[in-house]
Amino acid sequence: MSAGVFLIVLVGAILALMFLIIKCNLHPVFSLLAVAFVTGLVLGFDSLGTIAMINDGFGGTLKGIGIPIIFGAVLAMGIQDTGAAKSIANFFIRLFRGKNLELAPSLTAYIVSIPVFGDITMVLTSNIASVLSKRRGVSMSTMATFTGLGLFLTHAVVPPTPGILAIALLLGADLGLTILWGIITTFIAFMLTWLLLKKWTEKEMIEPNPEVVKNVVPSKSGAVDDLLIKDQALPGAFASFMTIAIPVIMITASSFVNMVTPEGHILRQIFSIFGDKVVALGSGVIYTMLLGLTYKKQVVDSNEQVTGKKMPEIKDVLLNSWVARGLAVALSALLITAAGGAFSSVIKSAPAIEELSALITGSSFPGILIPFLIGVIMMTAVGSMTTAGMTASGIVLPMLPALGISPLAATLAVGAGTLMINHVNNSGFWVMSQFFHLDTRQGLKYVTLPCAVAAILLIIMLIPLSAASLI
Repeated sequence: MSAGVFLIVLVGAILALMFLIIKCNLHPVFSLLAVAFVTGLVLGFDSLGTIAMINDGFGGTLKGIGIPIIFGAVLAMGIQDTGAAKSIANFFIRLFRGKNLELAPSLTAYIVSIPVFGDITMVLTSNIASVLSKRRGVSMSTMATFTGLGLFLTHAVVPPTPGILAIALLLGADLGLTILWGIITTFIAFMLTWLLLKKWTEKEMIEPNPEVVKNVVPSKSGAVDDLLIKDQALPGAFASFMTIAIPVIMITASSFVNMVTPEGHILRQIFSIFGDKVVALGSGVIYTMLLGLTYKKQVVDSNEQVTGKKMPEIKDVLLNSWVARGLAVALSALLITAAGGAFSSVIKSAPAIEELSALITGSSFPGILIPFLIGVIMMTAVGSMTTAGMTASGIVLPMLPALGISPLAATLAVGAGTLMINHVNNSGFWVMSQFFHLDTRQGLKYVTLPCAVAAILLIIMLIPLSAASLI
């Protein structure tokens, strides 16, 4: 199959996926699996081979992110019941004086997503966004757009996020400069996209998930004091932030140690365990349960209001109800994510992907656009920023001498490319839609489009920086 035919098949598969989900109202799990199977046959794989790829993609995706998403969902229940989400919301209400409150969860996500897996960041920040949305009457379209944008930007471009870290190492880019320029360019892209799209996102009112904000009362005015959530026995801001900070600090510390210590060093081995995402999220859950013991009345009352079931024993809430509620929240996201992995497994197995990339290399585009476009193609095809970035960087590496750009420029360009087409075959798209109360159409508007705008802004910045040899 030629590269042109493969591109037509890929576009057709994406259109079919959108048709099944949006027009036929078929559940995304079955839509993804059905399109994955048909696409495999069209690409020339036999039925058994296609099924094997679907099984491998489904199981492999769950293996990588299943437990972290579950832990993150349980942690979210704890943040809700302890009142930590309300306390964090109060902190940002004071900080921003009741204005532009979408920046609160957005900038939190921007920072947290540097070391933390994107889907986990969504879980950790969705409650904050939902509480502020309900309290101030800010549409979840605005909250989702900029919270998602913040986390996807640093997830795609700023180490030590695993994907871009691996890309930088493979292409030989200096990690310190990658982090520095990654932060500078993504923050500028974030603020410019916020200025460009803020008014547009406010045109559609989307309410937060009613289960998440069941006990949150809307504010009567824009005054800071009136916006503050006044509740009994709320934990302090520091204790509340620690529910998020503990996993962030553990993973960040591990990434730092990995960067400064040689392979096989005892500290590297210790911190590899310390910073494992499962261990880090598990530690966050344990801390939040201890916080729940401190604010047991708040926890028991909140759990009863949410579930309608009276559980007077705090241990039953912490060890049973939080887990059950977390699993209920995580289940749909897990299955959709796994089905997206199955679809991606079929697409990325097509040999024509390499031929398509080779055609781009032979074009007359400026050198820095080549890794960007390959990143765009890979992301469109496989749906995972990490997989797309690693595949793209493997193709770009032998081209570097001919492209006339530095490894740093190539690294940032690949990262920017993986941000461009964030759509229905990306697990983050579905997790974002689930936790921010968006349907598929709204997800395409408030997740896909803002990421595309930011990616274009990034590459516009990278072109002159590369030409001036600053990167």
